Formats: sequence, C-alpha cells, structure tokens
Amino acid sequence: MRAFRIAIAGLTVLCLSSVAPTVSGKGKDDRDRGNRLRATLVGPNEVPSVHTQAMGRFRATIAPDGQSIDYTLTFDGIASAVQQSHIHIARPDVNGGIVIWLCQGVVRAPANAGNPPECPTSPGGTVSGTIMAAQVVAVATQQIPEDGLDAVIQEIRAGRAYANLHSAVSPGGEIRGQIRVDDDR
Repeated sequence: MRAFRIAIAGLTVLCLSSVAPTVSGKGKDDRDRGNRLRATLVGPNEVPSVHTQAMGRFRATIAPDGQSIDYTLTFDGIASAVQQSHIHIARPDVNGGIVIWLCQGVVRAPANAGNPPECPTSPGGTVSGTIMAAQVVAVATQQIPEDGLDAVIQEIRAGRAYANLHSAVSPGGEIRGQIRVDDDR
C-alpha cells in the first residue's frame, strides 16, 4: 500500500509539473510572445514601387530582457550588387529614417552604427547578426535617440518599422517589407 501511495504521489507531481508552464503563463511560447518578428521583402513595397523579381525574408527575435535583437535576412534575385540593408522607422507606404544597419556593402555604415556585417555580394544570400543599443542610429526628426533600442522595439511592435535592401540598380531600395510581430512561428 505504501508503494502505491508513493507511485500516486509521483504521478501527481509529474502531472502538475507538466501543466505548470501552461497554467502559469510562463512557458517558452508565452515568454516569446511579442518578441518574434518577421517581414517579407518585395519590390512593390518600396516607395516608389520597384519592378523586380527579387524577394527577401527578415526574421528576428527580441531578447526577453529587450537588450538585443537576433536577426537573419535572406534574399534572392537581387538585380545587381547589394549595397546595404537597414531597418527604418515608418508606417507602410512612407519612407523613414535609418535606425539600424543590417549589413553594409559598397555603401558603408556610419561609425555610430557599430560594425554591421558585410552584405553578401551575389544576387542572393543570408546575413545574420545581433543588434544592441549601441548600434541604433539617432533620427532626430523622428525622436529616435542614439542607443534608443527600446524606442525602436516599441515602433517595431506597433508595426511602424520596415526592413529593406538597396542595390546598385535600385539605390533607394530594391525590396522592402513591414516588420510584424510573428506569434505563429
């Protein structure tokens, strides 16, 4: 009988521990809610629109403490050499200031943008990195302060930021996508 009670107690503890993250709201999925980001980059999203077959995908995760963003930008079909890629603050159909450099190529990032990775040189490629507050470029007219990662994250979560990629043929931007919170990933 004693062994039976111990077995029942063990099963009870096991059952409770497996549902605790769901019940408490502290499971990994809940911690990530609002922290996973995505964007699909295409030419028609540029302002003005660009006729191109190029496409790209931006994926990112904001650290739970809000102190960094890990990202990956993948693209293919770019018409010419990739010059640079950034995150800008603006709603759809409006151009905004550069706040974060995702990669640099022929066009080099300013010193206050940190040292973003090199853009792949072929018509397609992938670039990844980690964004820290020191890499945020101030945009005074949009009241984004230097080192203002918290302000950038707030704008991203509100749907007021986009990623784009510039090429030699389209120096104003060849592909662009509005960054969205991706809770379905």
